[in-house]
Amino acid sequence: MSGDQTAPPVSTIDPYEYLQIIQNSDGTIKRLYEIPSTPAAPDHNGSTPVITKDVTLNPNHNTWVRIFLPRQALDNTSTNNSVGNTKLPLIVYYHGGGFILLSADSTMNHDFCFNMALQLSAVIVSVEYRLAPEHRLPAAYDDAVEALHWIKCTQEKLLRDFADYSKCFLMGTSAGGNIAYHVGLRASTAVGDFEPLKIKGLILHHPFFGGSKRTESELRLLNAPVLPLCSTDLMWKLALPIGVDRDHEYCNPTVGDGFDQFDQIRELGWWVVVTGCDGDPLIDRQMELVEMLKKKGVKVEAQFNEGDYHGVELMDATKANALSVFLRHFLEKCC
Repeated sequence: MSGDQTAPPVSTIDPYEYLQIIQNSDGTIKRLYEIPSTPAAPDHNGSTPVITKDVTLNPNHNTWVRIFLPRQALDNTSTNNSVGNTKLPLIVYYHGGGFILLSADSTMNHDFCFNMALQLSAVIVSVEYRLAPEHRLPAAYDDAVEALHWIKCTQEKLLRDFADYSKCFLMGTSAGGNIAYHVGLRASTAVGDFEPLKIKGLILHHPFFGGSKRTESELRLLNAPVLPLCSTDLMWKLALPIGVDRDHEYCNPTVGDGFDQFDQIRELGWWVVVTGCDGDPLIDRQMELVEMLKKKGVKVEAQFNEGDYHGVELMDATKANALSVFLRHFLEKCC
C-alpha cells in the first residue's frame, strides 16, 4: 500500500447508544430516554401569550394535533367585535426525530411552535403522527395528509375563526421537513381535494434526506456530535419499508417521480424554502434539492448558514429568533 493512500473514515459512535433505543425481537424499539413534554394550555382567560389546544385527529391511530394561536388574535377580536380582519396565516408543522423519536408535545417542539406562532403572528397546527418502526413509512405521510383533510373540514373555532385558509404553508424540521416535502408532492397533484385550504408553499427546515452514496458533507461530518452518520443510517433502516435501501424515493429526492412533480409545484406558483447549515451532515443533499427545484423553475428561497448544527434553532433561542425574522419576511412576501 502506497504511503499517500488515506483510509476511509470510520464511525466511532454506537447509533443505538446515541439514540438511546433498544431493538426488540418483534421489530419494535424501546425508547430509553424520557423526553420532556409540555401540556397544552387552552385557558383563554390566562396570561400566556399563545393559546395551545390538543384535538384528536384519528383515535384509531392515536394521532392528534396541537393548535397554537397568538392571544393577540383573541384580543383583536374582542376590540373589533369581528373575526374577519384578524385571520392569520396557517402553518401546518411536522416535528423531527428521524421518524422514530419525539412528539408534538415534546418540550423542544412545543416551545419552537409556541415562539413561531408569537413571532410570525401565525396559527400553527403541529401534527402528532405515527412513529417507525412500529409504523413504517408511508404511515407518517398518510397521517400528515389526513391532518390536512381534518383541517379543511373541522369546525374547531381556533381554526375557523382565526386561521386564513387561503394562506397555508406546510413546514417541518428534519424528518418533519421530509414529511412536508412528500405531503407537498401529494397535495400538488390534488389541490381541489383540500379546498378551502390553499397551500402557498413549503418550508423545509433542515430537511432529512439520504441516499446510498455518501456525500462530501456526510463523510466530513461522519462523527458529528449532532446527527452522526451512523444514527441517520439506523433511522432510515427503521423508518423505510422493509426490503428497500436509502435510494428509495422516501429517502432520496433524486429518484422516483418527485422531480417530474416539481412541474406541478411550479405551475401552482408555490414557494419552497430550504434552510440548513454547513455543520449539518445533510447539507449537501439539501443544497442538491435546491438546485433541482431551481432547474425546474420552482420559486425557491434558500438559507444556508455557516457553522451551527442540525436543528440548531430548536436548541438555541438566538438562532430561533433569527430564523423567525427570515420566515416573517418570507411570509410577508408570499401573503
